Amino acid sequence: MYGTLIAALEVRQVKLAPDRTSCEVEGTNEIVEGLPVLREIHVRYRLRIPAETRERVERALATHQAKCPTAATLRNAVQIRWSAEIEHEE
Repeated sequence: MYGTLIAALEVRQVKLAPDRTSCEVEGTNEIVEGLPVLREIHVRYRLRIPAETRERVERALATHQAKCPTAATLRNAVQIRWSAEIEHEE
């Protein structure tokens, strides 16, 4: 999803340096018949953006999961959530 978000930002003319973005992913497993089964993924983004790009960034965030091939692959098997912490550059 991170790559899809970065691509969505670039399409909207928001190019962020690698040190202005980060992503952490946490998975939750459940033991089913003795096997760990992935049930949930939570993606946390941290973005430092120019203030004037906020609206475009929010639009990219709102649509990126629906455009992500990996999220589409997992859609029926794993719950995927995301959150974003957005800071404005000074």
